[in-house]
Parts: sequence; structure tokens; C-alpha cells
Amino acid sequence: MEIEQLCKMANQIASYYASEPNREEALTSIATHLRRFWDPRMRRQLLAFIDESGGHELSPIALEAIISHRALLEPPTTKV
Repeated sequence: MEIEQLCKMANQIASYYASEPNREEALTSIATHLRRFWDPRMRRQLLAFIDESGGHELSPIALEAIISHRALLEPPTTKV
């Protein structure tokens, strides 16, 4: 999937939860949504984009949620 589309979707999710009065709850809800509904490949691609570019296309709250809850979003590694 194109990274621009992933950023757009992450920003839309973040925008929805941004109205939550409790900032930490909003950040957790954004990350939880991404974990539940995004394919691991999508999450991996978004995390790689942040690592490579700093996530400049993400809204501040989306970027904060992803960075602060990275462990929740990283797909498990498979052992061979």
C-alpha cells in the first residue's frame, strides 16, 4: 500500500480520537485501533516510514500515538 494512503488513514483515525479529553486515552485508542484493524504489513510499513523519514506526513497526535505505543504496534517476529 502507498505510504501516503497509510498516513492519510492514520491521520483520520487520530482525528476521530483527538476529541477525547484524556490525552493518554486518546493516544492509546489510536494505537489500539491500528493494532486491531491494520494488517501487520501495514503497521510494519508505517513504522519503517517513521524510522526513515520522521513521519512528516502524520499529524502530531498520530505520530505521538505511534511512537509512544510502538511496542503495541510492532508485529511479532516469526521464528524459523
